[in-house]
Amino acid sequence: MPSTVIAEMAYDPDTQTLSVWLRPSGRRYNYLEVPAVEYDALRHSPSKGRYFNAHIRDSYQFTQSDRVEPRQQLHSTRH
Repeated sequence: MPSTVIAEMAYDPDTQTLSVWLRPSGRRYNYLEVPAVEYDALRHSPSKGRYFNAHIRDSYQFTQSDRVEPRQQLHSTRH
């Protein structure tokens, strides 16, 4: 089900970095040291925005990028 909060997301298991592109701004936030089990729970949640707000947003350190990346670059990111 599409999310009204999250435009795209990607996860790098080697660095445990969860990248989230938010709507409507397209800004990317990289959440650090997110366990794979947390990413899997987010991916399988019926409401990704609700899960993100309750379990990720204020629970992990993050960096922010104002740069909106082209969609094709997302597909090269490991899930």
